[in-house]
Amino acid sequence: MLDSILIGLQNVFKPESLLLIAFGVAWGTIGGMIPGINATIAMALLLPFTYSMDHTVAVMMLAGVYCGGEYGGSIPAVLIGTPGTNAAACTVIDGYPLMKKGRPGLALYTSLIASCFGGLFGATVLLFTAVPLARVALAFGPAEYFALAFLGLSMVCSLGEKNVFKGILAGFLGILMSTIGFDSFTGAKRYTMGIRNLNNGISMVALMMGLYAITEMFDQARIARSGSDLELKVEKPDMSFPKWKEISRLIPELIGCSALGTVIGVMPGAGATAASFLAYTEVKQIYAKEGGFGEGNTRGVAAPESANNAVTGGAMVPLLALGIPGSNSTAIMLAAFSIHNVHCGPLLFQNSPEVPYGIFISLFVANFVMFFVGYLCIKGAMRIVLIPKPVLIAMVIALVFTGTYAYSGEVFSMYIALACGLIGVILRKFEIPSAAVVLGFVLGSIMEANLRRALIISLGSYWHAFTNSTLSSVLLLFSVASIVMALVNNIRKGKSII
Repeated sequence: MLDSILIGLQNVFKPESLLLIAFGVAWGTIGGMIPGINATIAMALLLPFTYSMDHTVAVMMLAGVYCGGEYGGSIPAVLIGTPGTNAAACTVIDGYPLMKKGRPGLALYTSLIASCFGGLFGATVLLFTAVPLARVALAFGPAEYFALAFLGLSMVCSLGEKNVFKGILAGFLGILMSTIGFDSFTGAKRYTMGIRNLNNGISMVALMMGLYAITEMFDQARIARSGSDLELKVEKPDMSFPKWKEISRLIPELIGCSALGTVIGVMPGAGATAASFLAYTEVKQIYAKEGGFGEGNTRGVAAPESANNAVTGGAMVPLLALGIPGSNSTAIMLAAFSIHNVHCGPLLFQNSPEVPYGIFISLFVANFVMFFVGYLCIKGAMRIVLIPKPVLIAMVIALVFTGTYAYSGEVFSMYIALACGLIGVILRKFEIPSAAVVLGFVLGSIMEANLRRALIISLGSYWHAFTNSTLSSVLLLFSVASIVMALVNNIRKGKSII
């Protein structure tokens, strides 16, 4: 193994490799900052330019784009309440309130530190445990995936804050929206209302941009029209770097959520968005007595950012060890491998160790470079808040529509984003959490598909589908316990359940 690591170091620490990794991180960060242009699109745009490159250098550059893209989405999430990427949607919940309180520096630098920590954690785990973790991923069948998704979905109770029922209602709304389009098993159309553009379902990018960006811009326009223009008016924003005391208190969350993100990344299909929401809800439950979540708690920024950046390391495990892309971004990397006639799988570590270990070492370099790139981007991005509000609102809406169109190539996605924005306004009026809708949407399709696979395997028996596996049974028990605890805590605090 030591010989393979040395080969990886030799490939990474070449002027050409270092320059392209740094370029990839910068490109990915900029792409992540633009709403709708996520890491996948940023990687896809560079894919044609890798034809003439050495295959090892090409995938190392794409790995840099992957890291930068996952981080970049947090910058607009904090500054304007608009997530640049799907995974940054959770960062809005506590990052944007910190911006409103005049402490954008604390939110932005916390996000940067958490992202780099999560990325380095995932890379470290990947370096030493890639092949064993691949075997763990293979141990997860349909029943285990369903139980894991159900566990995540049970956490919508904690997102209800003052009203558990509203959290559950929002989660079910997200699940319902995830079922729109073709049935993946039978091919039947579901809930399309005869609209052909809905056959492929609702785009996650359009949903995210609508519920967060469009809704927030409508709200800001309402505030500006009413004359109480105080929300984004920050006279002297505090852009100071957080003190060690403020960072050290977050170390438990950074470690725990990075570990969670790495594990989620190993499981094909889960992705950074699910990891960030699961990490946030877990931390929120652990520190329920501390409170302040949704009002500018730095733990609510560190948790999702460390988790979604740790996914970059975990997602490489099924890609390299099994040849299974765990996310859209790793699917682009698999395409790059195909272009250069490199075959992923267990034999890759024996026949071409320079490829996997080059990627492992490049992830370390990319995350260190990301810190400096992010630091420079934060300094420049802060000027966004100095833009007059009418101009800023128009710019954000234009970027959202451009991003949703660029992602899907369909004008109809812009209408979906607008419709979701109007839904978001209604949800905000009735204090129904949008985050629970997003969590239900993300996990709904995973849960449905794996439930049906498990039932096919068990010949239609719900009992045998989930009790034959100890792991799935334990996860389901934890899910039920999570719901019961949320209800009990609300009763004890005198809050409404329904």
